[in-house]
Amino acid sequence: MPFIAHLVSVSESMEEHTTSRLYRAIWISDLHLGTAGCQAEPLLDFLKQHESQTLYLVGDIIDGWQLKKKWLWPQSHNDVIQKILRKARKGTRVVFIPGNHDSFARQYAGEHFGGIEVQHEAEHTTLDGKCLLITHGDLFDGVIQYAPWLAYLGDRLYCMALTWNVWFNRARARMGLGYWSLSQYLKHKVKDAVSFITAFEEALVKEARRRGFDGVVCGHIHKAQIREVDGLLYCNDGDWVESRTALVEHLDGRLEIITWIPEATAKAGTFKPAAAASHSVDTGASQS
Repeated sequence: MPFIAHLVSVSESMEEHTTSRLYRAIWISDLHLGTAGCQAEPLLDFLKQHESQTLYLVGDIIDGWQLKKKWLWPQSHNDVIQKILRKARKGTRVVFIPGNHDSFARQYAGEHFGGIEVQHEAEHTTLDGKCLLITHGDLFDGVIQYAPWLAYLGDRLYCMALTWNVWFNRARARMGLGYWSLSQYLKHKVKDAVSFITAFEEALVKEARRRGFDGVVCGHIHKAQIREVDGLLYCNDGDWVESRTALVEHLDGRLEIITWIPEATAKAGTFKPAAAASHSVDTGASQS
């Protein structure tokens, strides 16, 4: 069986990472490699300590919008790409679904690069047989589709907020305080933003229902969530510029949002990982 062979491959490499966790699937999106806001170091740490049969890259992995304006590609961003390629070489199925920020890759849908499959969208069947549609989500964003100039303006303001976040959290770390996201706080407080998120979720669930899926997995809006909407499962894996989250399916079929919390030491700037589960749902597989 492919997964058993993969687990053997993983176990051989666990001498290097004794705390590795194993899953049926992991979904991550909105890494925004190529931007100052990308939290590449904790992301790399997460990838080192989590293995899966399938790794889904659900869009906005590389930020082509920002790279066109200014080239920024530190070694840590290259290390993330190399780690993903290494997973593919060692037997992990890696599926890349481009988003709006890396839409340049959509022209390569159906191709393989370094063992990574590029697809417009994908399907995933959970252990209990639920079929999930996997898409980045930008195609269901009215601003992206009908007012792209507004999307670019919003992206510029968003990047400014992320830059403020970096300096703000460095100051908090010196005072011994934990990470806090200004941009996330503003999104949750602004009424129009909350309404947009709700409409986005409903549009994706409606499309999944129309096409006969049991649920949907997406990214794009940087808000990790697992919940039921009108009888269908809605999952958003979050992002790696604000919340450092991933969606996982455990070996028993349970779905969970993992928030990866690096405890930055003020002096050395190193990271101590600590996984904190923010949301989970039992799909029923563990009861069968």
